[in-house]
Parts: sequence; structure tokens; C-alpha cells
Amino acid sequence: MKEKLIKLLDNSYSPYSKFRVSAIVVMKDNNEFNGVNVENAAYGSSICAERSAILAAISNGYKKEDFKALYVMCDNDKIGMPCFACRQVIYELLGEDVLVTCLNPKGESLVLKVKDLCPFPFGSEDLL
Repeated sequence: MKEKLIKLLDNSYSPYSKFRVSAIVVMKDNNEFNGVNVENAAYGSSICAERSAILAAISNGYKKEDFKALYVMCDNDKIGMPCFACRQVIYELLGEDVLVTCLNPKGESLVLKVKDLCPFPFGSEDLL
């Protein structure tokens, strides 16, 4: 998966921050969906790699119960973690026991279940 993520970093459109991120979501049927961060001058309307990959799967008809794993790589020496906007989407759409693996290009990684990545989630029950 590391090599796929490294190659996918080249698809990132990050002319402002120069901070490239790639993500691959794996479904239970082993189909994969790629995502990269895509920036624009109005930063708030940029999209992160994690959400790009997850939304591609949803757009192709997959449901919450179909997700198996998420892999994320940032193009630096640190092991990058999903931002909090992405964590919200990850929590709502992946399910609490799905594994999220965050890597750097050197191959160092951190693997967490969604429930550990998002220990105090905001969900539909909070809207009551």
C-alpha cells in the first residue's frame, strides 16, 4: 500500500501549501478508491484526500457497512493524521471498528480504529 500511496501523491493539487496528501479506502469486496487533496485559492473549499477517497466510494454506491480500511499518507517525515473535518466524515461513514493506517513515505505508520481516532465523536444522537 505504501508504494501506491507514494505514487498517488503525484496527483495532489496543492500549489499553495505544497502539502501533498494521498488516501486509499479499501472496501470489504477489496475494491479501492483513491483520493488526494485538491486546493484552491479559497482554502475553505479545498478537499482533503481522505474525504476525496471516501466520497468516491459513496458516489460509486458503497454504504457505511462496506468499508474495510483507510490508508493516508502525507508527504513529509511525520506521520500525518486526518484533520478534524475528515475525522467527522470518517466517523460517520466508516464505522467505529474500521482500521485507519497513517503513514509517511519512509514507511513508518500508526494504525488506529476509528473509535480510537475519534474518541469523543459528534453524531446524530447529539442533534436531539
